[in-house]
Amino acid sequence: MNKKELSTQSIIRIAFSSSKLLHSLQKKNAQIGLLLLCALLSSSLIAQENYTLSGYVKEAESGETLIGATVYEKTNGTGITTNIYGFYSLTLPKGTYEITYSYVGLQPMIKTIDLVKNIELDVELINGQTLDEVVVTAESSGPSRHQENRMSTTKLSMSKVEALPVLMGERDVIKIVQLLPGVQSGSEGSSGLYVRGGGPDQNLLLLDGVPIYNANHLFGFMSVFNGDAIKSAEVIKGGFPARYGGRLSSVLDIRMKEGNLKKIQGSASVGLISGKFNLEGPIIKDKTSFNISGRRTWIDLLTTPIQKQRIKKGKQEGLTKYHFYDLNIKVNHQFAPGNRLYLSGYLGDDKMSMLTKNVDTSQDEATRVSSEDASLKWGNKIFALRWNKQLNPKLFSNTTLTYSQYKFNLGIKSKENELNTENPVTYDLGSFSEITDYTAKVDFDYIPTNNHYIRFGAGVIYHQFKPTVISEKITEGSTNVNNTQGGGIIKGNEYYGYIEDDMAIGARVKINPGLHFAAFSVNTTNYTSFQPRVAASFLLNDKSSIKVSYSKMNQFIHLLSSPGLGLPTDLWVPSTKRVKPESAEQYGIAYTRSLPFGLEMNVEGFYKTMSNLLEYKDGISVFGSSQNWQDKVVAGKGTSYGAEFLLEKKQGNTTGWIGYTLSWSNRTVPGLNFGKAFPYKYDRRHDISAVITHKFSERIDIGAVWVYGTGLAYTLPTQVYQPLPEADIFQDFEEEGEEGEEENENTDPNIKYIGSRNNQRVPAYHRLDLSVNLHKELKWGERSWSFGVYNAYNRKNPFSVSALRQANGTTKLQQTSLIPVLPYFSYHLKF
Repeated sequence: MNKKELSTQSIIRIAFSSSKLLHSLQKKNAQIGLLLLCALLSSSLIAQENYTLSGYVKEAESGETLIGATVYEKTNGTGITTNIYGFYSLTLPKGTYEITYSYVGLQPMIKTIDLVKNIELDVELINGQTLDEVVVTAESSGPSRHQENRMSTTKLSMSKVEALPVLMGERDVIKIVQLLPGVQSGSEGSSGLYVRGGGPDQNLLLLDGVPIYNANHLFGFMSVFNGDAIKSAEVIKGGFPARYGGRLSSVLDIRMKEGNLKKIQGSASVGLISGKFNLEGPIIKDKTSFNISGRRTWIDLLTTPIQKQRIKKGKQEGLTKYHFYDLNIKVNHQFAPGNRLYLSGYLGDDKMSMLTKNVDTSQDEATRVSSEDASLKWGNKIFALRWNKQLNPKLFSNTTLTYSQYKFNLGIKSKENELNTENPVTYDLGSFSEITDYTAKVDFDYIPTNNHYIRFGAGVIYHQFKPTVISEKITEGSTNVNNTQGGGIIKGNEYYGYIEDDMAIGARVKINPGLHFAAFSVNTTNYTSFQPRVAASFLLNDKSSIKVSYSKMNQFIHLLSSPGLGLPTDLWVPSTKRVKPESAEQYGIAYTRSLPFGLEMNVEGFYKTMSNLLEYKDGISVFGSSQNWQDKVVAGKGTSYGAEFLLEKKQGNTTGWIGYTLSWSNRTVPGLNFGKAFPYKYDRRHDISAVITHKFSERIDIGAVWVYGTGLAYTLPTQVYQPLPEADIFQDFEEEGEEGEEENENTDPNIKYIGSRNNQRVPAYHRLDLSVNLHKELKWGERSWSFGVYNAYNRKNPFSVSALRQANGTTKLQQTSLIPVLPYFSYHLKF
């Protein structure tokens, strides 16, 4: 066999072997999968006199490490990319080499290395335009997409999305992810992610490796991720590496900035609804640095004085306040080369309050005063302590301790007071829920040769669940009545371990086999799961490749979502003896090709099955009854399949992409839809996104986004009957069918029969967003003005559809639209 490339027959044999591997994994035979994995990992090269070049690649101006920088030796065609901490390890035979270090947007550096022993070398790349800088792209800083082993993976850089128009001018990584094929946003303006038929709870959202359980600000219109604090982001929709686990549908891995080791620098910006800042710099130059970012809305600061002026004494008065804030902090310290400690944290809260007061007048004088004070508060807290250690030139370790907490509180306090009495009646109603995680884990990167990149590790997660606690207190004078439902802490332990290997077989074949093992215990119930993963890439020529993947995923925690607007009343609960873990299997195939003019094309097909998906029973929600939450839910199955197309331009002044998704997503739930499959609410047949930016000069750039999506599914009755006196048969018939959420049963006496669930579609969703950005260099930094318009042609997209009963007894559908054409601006300073 030629050492530089494999024959076509060899590729066919390897593809046939991979298909047999997928077949064994499909049968869920963990022992066979493990043996095959060990066999692949045990391959080795003929012993020779090799030495290793290792170290870190950094940006010269700030000293920050670079994720995905390329280290390449041209003579042997050998290269590697840096890991998430900027570490690289390249093993070569004894000799003299020219090593090229490169990263998008920075000048490449060529080093001549006399490799007669193991060498540790850190490299700093300076700013420059030698490589075509991407203004906005779903980018890879290393090889072209067709050269990468992994599929269904997109890397984003926040510095590349600044030109894009976004809702209210708030730069948001979630909004960019929603523009990728296979990803949907749910309802208008929402920050939710619905990936390949999955729900929002099936996405593993990581901030510096720590899970975020609720990523929404402003009731979902903004996410908790402050763009000024983010260094990089990676989205994975399928072909999951074994190092990830705990969710079914996707991974969004976000890394925060480490802080400038050279000098103090910062930024500040002002927009329509919020202001934010970022400050970073050295504590000890070239050794210790910090980065701190903060953001706060000022809706309440602007509207509260206006509301107070408009409140008039007499009939009624009311005051509504809302605000959110978030704070990101990160500190890193280098003890020695290859030995570094990181401390990072995030704090964020949303709070809304409504105060109303009513005065009931009788015979021209007030007799009763009533007031109500309602508050809604939710937020996240996360902290992480990481220790990086380069154990030897080929082995890198990362030890992590993390803390994550999500809380939700709802309080309603009302008071009624009869004048001339001293015994007011007070009602206090409260709802509280919480999930808290404590995690310890260790991860290793081992690079024995250039053809193997092995990752392995293990971890333990201690969960504390506090499902909904509803408390009620009534006070009248000295009399108190208390009632509490729910309460108590449910404790669960999750354990996992993994191993995977990015391996190259010749010059044209790359395979990433892996195995993820997980176990979960709660009370006296225990679950275990073997989750095999494999991805393979076959390079057809120097411009195209075919990729295949298989992954099995398990999820031990569930999100119970209330029907309606998706307010943060959603509850996180564990798997129990009665509620089984969710699981999914996904198969994928892709064809990728590099085209002229800097274009890249990627076509993917996928098929996914899901089981034990939880939903509330019909007519039940979190506040629906005093039942245990396990009595309120029912488990079902789901399937999702389709094709995704992406045409992307990464180079030049004009960049962007066009994405198209054709997909089907169905659910089968016992007791719903007569046990038959029905379309998932977020089943969207066609989904299109067109993203473009153009850079006229260093001072002016523009952006445009156009999206189109098939309307969401909803349920309408297929037949309506007028009740006859004492005709019980119709009541029985109604109970056998499905009742629609859109109908108001209290005002419509007719009997409705629904033949199938989600049998109608709202009108298609589409909109156009535009932006222009004006930049100017200042003596001490740079200032930028951004102007844009959301929904430029004022499309009245449906947010909800309701059925209203008319006076003549007929029913009329009414569409509610949320966001009209909405201009925005923001002002940004860098210093």
